[in-house]
Amino acid sequence: MFDIIFWLLAFTAVVAALGVVALRDVFRAALSMILLFLAVAGIYVTLYADFLAVVQILIYVGAISILIVVAVMLTQDVWRGSPSGRFRLPAFVAALAFVLVLGWGLAGTRWLISSEVPKQPTVTGIGASLFGEGGYLLPVEIAGFLLVAAVIGAIALMREK
Repeated sequence: MFDIIFWLLAFTAVVAALGVVALRDVFRAALSMILLFLAVAGIYVTLYADFLAVVQILIYVGAISILIVVAVMLTQDVWRGSPSGRFRLPAFVAALAFVLVLGWGLAGTRWLISSEVPKQPTVTGIGASLFGEGGYLLPVEIAGFLLVAAVIGAIALMREK
């Protein structure tokens, strides 16, 4: 049963990701990105990573997506997208090269498959791996500063009106 749900969520995530890139209306692209984040949270649930699913919903769906939607709604002339379309061909070439390299990497990798259900990650284990020795303290701090800068930018945009 989890396999069917996983593949439905994976298909939804791929379609939503294509919607983020293909839609010309920036607001609808942001809504498609919210759907993508929700599908990824569902994939985390099917992979028994409930804590990561909750974090995905709280941080990405609850904070970053809403911030992007508010920034799009408060910015003037953003609804039209790129009217000239001069970067469409280079973006397509770059995306095609990325997909080819990604496909080559996926095809050339030996994937180890385990039949047992993984252990539930605990908050203590995740905290130790993030902030312990050899952890990721600096990237977490940088992400915090970037989020604060994005909030300040949204407030500055709103204050100009």
